Amino acid sequence: MIILRIIAYTLGIIGVVGTLLPFLRYDDWWIRGFDYPRQQLVVILAGSALFWGLSRHYNPTLNWTVGIILTVAAVYQAYRIYPYTPLHGKDARNAERIEQTDGHLSLMMSNVLQTNKRTDLVINVVKEQNPDILLTVETNEWWEEKLMEGLAEDYPYRVPVPLENLYGMHLWSKYELIDPQVKYRIKDDIPSIDTQIKLENGRTVDLHFLHPMPPSPTEAYASTGRDAELAMVGLEVRDKPDRTTIVAGDMNDVAWSHSSRLFQRLSGLLDPRRGRGMFSTFHAEYSLLRWPLDHVFHSTDLSVIELKRLDYVGSDHFPVLIKLSYEPQQDENQGETPESDDLEEADKTIDMGKRKEDNAVIEGGD
Repeated sequence: MIILRIIAYTLGIIGVVGTLLPFLRYDDWWIRGFDYPRQQLVVILAGSALFWGLSRHYNPTLNWTVGIILTVAAVYQAYRIYPYTPLHGKDARNAERIEQTDGHLSLMMSNVLQTNKRTDLVINVVKEQNPDILLTVETNEWWEEKLMEGLAEDYPYRVPVPLENLYGMHLWSKYELIDPQVKYRIKDDIPSIDTQIKLENGRTVDLHFLHPMPPSPTEAYASTGRDAELAMVGLEVRDKPDRTTIVAGDMNDVAWSHSSRLFQRLSGLLDPRRGRGMFSTFHAEYSLLRWPLDHVFHSTDLSVIELKRLDYVGSDHFPVLIKLSYEPQQDENQGETPESDDLEEADKTIDMGKRKEDNAVIEGGD
């Protein structure tokens, strides 16, 4: 029984510490990293409770104390991921104009992994899905050359940003791109792409594509730069409230984190995952260590035809495909609005990001 108790204590400490650390309002990578595995922590906490029960500890006070702590932690973690399950109501509505294709738009995103050589898998999935817009990230000059060979004919409008630092980015489009711009909002070597397209029905759509640096021991020490870029784009979208807008990319952030939720409140955009599922895209090769890092957020005048995670392409990320329909008649302003201190927090985060300050205090709440 002592072995079961040791396992229970070990799992319980991991689960409880992992639950408590994100409450610390610092953006150090070793704190913010616990935003990611909330679904895994639910399993760890449940496992701890199971082993504790099997250990048959006969101290009632200790049993109740440990049981309550594990239950509260597990319920809290489940509460945080609940909106990203089919049990929750859909934030983004299902499309009604399925047959009227002049307002449709399909978008595919793929973090190809720069060191991945299976260009054939990426090209095959693109040709199979045939999206109107394709975003590839971690693409360098070698990837650009290979993708050009397989996709250039289908995608005549392109924005190439080949880089060797794992942050290269290429935009491929069947629609003519209006005023495409490559921007370096926070870091001089981390690009983003802004452009517009015009749908067949004449509606103009603003597109923002991002791939900020994650907080990790091998990249950014803290999440300040990532959070600043998300906040900056959120405010840019907020300043154009009547625009049809899509923000997409490998955000290196999970949907339920404070920074992602702040972005949604600032921008008023919808997350089509909410009420449909997590669609976890990373890590493609480790099924027990997956969370949703690749995102699409869209304005409330767009409805969802289809959202799906695509097949393995040799990368550590799965590609994602979304099909949207412009349906302003369904728009009931269901997007969120900023809370009392969100704008102040966003301004401070952006200022710190531009000054490249790490170890910053996060002042808002979830």
